[in-house]
Amino acid sequence: MRATRSLMAAMVLGTAIVTSQANAQCSGTGSCTTTNTASVSVGALVKLGMSSASTALTNPTADNIDAGNTLADAGPSFTIKANRSWTLKIKSQNAANWTYVGSDAGVKPIADLAWSTAVGGTFAAITAADATFASGASSTNGTAAQAFFRTSWASDFTSASNAPGTYSLPVVFTLSAP
Repeated sequence: MRATRSLMAAMVLGTAIVTSQANAQCSGTGSCTTTNTASVSVGALVKLGMSSASTALTNPTADNIDAGNTLADAGPSFTIKANRSWTLKIKSQNAANWTYVGSDAGVKPIADLAWSTAVGGTFAAITAADATFASGASSTNGTAAQAFFRTSWASDFTSASNAPGTYSLPVVFTLSAP
């Protein structure tokens, strides 16, 4: 029984090979023409260049804390390339607070960092959910974008958001071509 199945499989395979070879052959008198169609599928393609993987924010001074100041800093710049319409999103990787390293139990809400696409523009508090940072209705070979940040400092020297230590916040930028 097993030998019969093997023989049947070999016959089917042999027939398929002969048929495939026959389709690729050509015969005629003086000339012969066959056609081969080459094809490729191109999906939605995006490329995001970012000027720097980190941004050093301005350290607050005692006067900044006393006044409850907001300190402005330029963030990274971007070069966006896409073969169709695209959207660049921004969000915090942290759910609620900045990552704190120190010994004084610092807790700084992520909303203390605001972002904008213009130095004098409207700033929005960063959240853990995607927000549209920039978008384009068509393909592009290098649209430029720039991030600007503002860090808010509570006017309270006893606030956990002003405790000595190092605060960091991973900011995620996602480029997609839906």
